[in-house]
Amino acid sequence: MVSSTMYSPANSDSLWRTFLPSDFDHILSRTINPCTLQSSSYKHLFGTLCQHPLLLDSGRISFKLDRCSGKKSYILSARELSITWSNDPMYWSWRPTPESRFAEVAELRTVSWLEIKGKIRTKILTPNTSYIVYLITKVSHRVYGLDSAPAEVSISIATKVQNGKAYLYNKYEDPLLYENQRKIEGKNLMIEDNNENGIRVPFKRDDGWMEIELGEFFCGEVDEEVEMSVKEVGFRLKGGLVVEGIEVRPK
Repeated sequence: MVSSTMYSPANSDSLWRTFLPSDFDHILSRTINPCTLQSSSYKHLFGTLCQHPLLLDSGRISFKLDRCSGKKSYILSARELSITWSNDPMYWSWRPTPESRFAEVAELRTVSWLEIKGKIRTKILTPNTSYIVYLITKVSHRVYGLDSAPAEVSISIATKVQNGKAYLYNKYEDPLLYENQRKIEGKNLMIEDNNENGIRVPFKRDDGWMEIELGEFFCGEVDEEVEMSVKEVGFRLKGGLVVEGIEVRPK
C-alpha cells in the first residue's frame, strides 16, 4: 500500500501460487463443483479457499485453507466415519439439515454402545504442522443420557496413542444460563469441575455447531495413518446426538 514498486510483485500470480499447497491440482480434481473455483488470479483463488470450503470426494469431505498460514484443514463427514450400528434405523437416522455443509448428518435415536471412528492420512495434510482434532455435533430437542458419563476419546498415530475424556453434551453452553444456574446452586457446575479434572466439554463454533476436542498430533514428513475415536460404552441409554463429522485443523 505504501510502495508502488512492490505492488506488482505482491499481486503476481507466481507469488500467490506458492501460497497454495503443492498437491493443489489433485485437490481440485476431487471437488464436486469445480466451476466455483473459476478465477482470474491465484490471489483471488487463495482467498476463496480460505472463506469457502470445497466439498471433495462426492461431498463426503470438506477442505479449506487457513488464511494466516495457508495450511490445510479437512472435515470428514459423518458418512466418511465408522459409526457403530449407524445403518440400523432403530439406533441411528440419516437426514439432511440446512445448517450442515454436507448432504446429511447422523442423528442418534437411542443406543447404549456409542462408538465413532475416523481415519486420515498425514500425506494430505500440511507437513511439519501440529493438528487438533474435533468432533462436530449438535443435540436435538430429545437429547438424553449424553452428560451422565464422559466418553473416552483418543488419537493414535504410528505407535503414539493419546487418550482423554469428554462429555458429549454441555447443557450450560449458554454463558448466561450457566452463570444464573451457578448462582442458584451456589457451587461450581460441570464446566469448572471438568476443567479441573481434565475432562473436555463441547463449545460453540462460529458456524453454530458444537465442537469437542479429541486430541492433537504432529504431522511430520512421513506418511502415516491417524486414527480418531469417540467411545462411550457404559451401557447407559442415550440419544439426541447429531453428528456432522470430525475436523482436523492446524493448531
